[in-house]
Order: sequence, then C-alpha cells, then structure tokens
Amino acid sequence: MKKPALHPQEPARLAALRSLALLDTDKDERYDRYTRLAKALCDVPISVVSLVDESRQWFKSCVGLSAQETGRDISFCGHAILENGVFYIPDTLADRRFADNPLVVGPPNIRCYAGCPLFLYDRLPIGTLCIIDTRPRELTSAQTLRLRDLADCLQRELLLELLKKDIANLHASPALAALTAVAPVPRTVRAA
Repeated sequence: MKKPALHPQEPARLAALRSLALLDTDKDERYDRYTRLAKALCDVPISVVSLVDESRQWFKSCVGLSAQETGRDISFCGHAILENGVFYIPDTLADRRFADNPLVVGPPNIRCYAGCPLFLYDRLPIGTLCIIDTRPRELTSAQTLRLRDLADCLQRELLLELLKKDIANLHASPALAALTAVAPVPRTVRAA
C-alpha cells in the first residue's frame, strides 16, 4: 500500500480547509444532494464528499457507507487531492498502490474509485467528491465528465460559503462600524 504524499502547499491547503469551518459539522442537505446525484449519475453504490485534514478524511456527506471518516494514510482521497483532474482507479486489486489497502481487502471492499478534487482559492484542494464501487468497472468518458461537472458545482457551493463568511466578518468588523459612524451611508427615500 502506498500512503498519499502531502500536498506541496500543505499548510496553505489546511488553512483553506479550516476557513470553511465545515469539519465535524452536522449533515447538510446542500452536500447530500451532490452525493445522491453522483451515485445516480455513475450508477455506483457509494458516493462521498470528503474533506482531508492533517490525519484523516472526514465525510461531510456520504451515501452507501456507514463510516464517517478514515485515516488519511489509507485514504484514496488523500491521493486524489494531489491531482488536477479526476483520479480514477478502475480496479484497485490491479493497482499496486492500493491492492493491499485495508479499504480494499476489507470493508467497504473498494474495487473501483473515482475522485474529483475540490479546490478553493489559489487552486488549493480541500477534499473530493468521489464515487466508489465494490466491483471493478470502467466508467464512460461521459460519466467522468458528469462527475467533474458535479464537483465544479460543489466547488461553487463551497466558495459561496466562504463568501458568506467573509461578508459576515466584514459586517461585524469594528473598522466598518467606525467608518459608517463617520460617514453614514445615505438611505434612499421612496417616492409617495
């Protein structure tokens, strides 16, 4: 088994992940929607939105799997975040990096994996949208394209989450309060 390497910009990547404040939060329909769609589009039993921190991959959303996290050292998503495109393994038993991985030789018995890295600003990968099958299989080019498209939509959701946090922080900023106290924003008057 080959452990995933650290990202070349690991400290910045971890800071980007933490800025989302999503780790160890409750389930959220916004993210569950993506795993359900990925599962259906690729006709697989398992789909996950995985966030990769220092030592684990934590599942923000998961369909078809009861686990909520695994160690980063055995994770497939730890490898996927090092790629720019879809990280795809049609048969894990035929791949030396994964043939003896505990997630392959034991539950959930991963035989096929495809993961799309999820990037924040500066192309820092914070996790993946991935699909898993318990049998080897070839995904069509249309399926991998749909999976990447879906991951791109999920990235936009994550970036919107960051934008909402930035706006909330700006409104709570003492500097903004001081500025508006000195130069109040004019109010529009509605005509009668």
